[in-house]
Amino acid sequence: MQQRRHGTDPARPLYTAEERARRDATPWTLVQGVLAPVQFLVFLISVVLVLRYLQTGQGEQAATLSIVIKTLLLYTIMITGCIWEKVVFGRYLFAPAFFWEDVFSMLVLALHTAYLVALFTGSMPIREQMLLALAAYAAYAINATQFLLKLRAARLQAEADAAGDEAAADLSDHSSNGQPSPGVTA
Repeated sequence: MQQRRHGTDPARPLYTAEERARRDATPWTLVQGVLAPVQFLVFLISVVLVLRYLQTGQGEQAATLSIVIKTLLLYTIMITGCIWEKVVFGRYLFAPAFFWEDVFSMLVLALHTAYLVALFTGSMPIREQMLLALAAYAAYAINATQFLLKLRAARLQAEADAAGDEAAADLSDHSSNGQPSPGVTA
């Protein structure tokens, strides 16, 4: 089967054994595991504040501050994520296992950065800034879903690997003494 140039080859596991070992050993995995839900919580709060502002015209400062905090968290998770990717896969961005997630992350970063530029330069009215933030948030939601699906794939891969290891051990036990191991029927 021919490997695709970008993205993951369907036959290739998400992590090789070496990559999984590096992933499990690096403290950056825990950093990502903490930052991701914090960023998501800030995102949810900010969406409510932005929608409230758009509906009522009230709470502009709270909505604006929440968007800035969300954007700073995004920058933080992107920087630490690049470090994590370098440790695990040997490159800061666009490792084959996370290529499309990284590509879409660039759009998310661009939209959040465009919001900050609009905010600090005053180049857009407040209402349009809030709509731009919502566009950035929609892209973020898609990107977060990509990563959640990737985490699920990694968990399923780990379960399959564990089941394969258990089956191999059972076969080894069976072949070494000529008797089936407990729980294995011939």
